[in-house]
Amino acid sequence: MTDNKVLTVDDEQIAAALHALKKGIRETDRLMENYRPPMNGERYLTDKEVSEMLKVSRRTLQEYRTARILPFIIFGGKVLYREYDLQQLLEENYRKAI
Repeated sequence: MTDNKVLTVDDEQIAAALHALKKGIRETDRLMENYRPPMNGERYLTDKEVSEMLKVSRRTLQEYRTARILPFIIFGGKVLYREYDLQQLLEENYRKAI
C-alpha cells in the first residue's frame, strides 16, 4: 500500500528545509555584498577599509602616507592599499608580549 499523503509548507520536514534554504540565501547575499574579486591575486583596500582594519582615523592614514609609512597607490584620484603590503607591514612590526 502506498501513502498518498500530500506534503505542505506546514509539514515539519518541509518547513525545516525551507528555513535552511532561506538562511543559506541570506548568508549568500551577505557574502556577495562584501565580495570584491582580487586583481591578479591581489586585493586592494580603500581608506575606509584600512582605517577600520587598523583602528585608526582616515586622517591618520593620510599622515602615514605623507610619512611614507604605508605603501599606497593613487588610481583615478582614489587611494588604494594593497592588502599584501599591509599584512607585510604588520608582520614586520609585530612585537610579542613579554
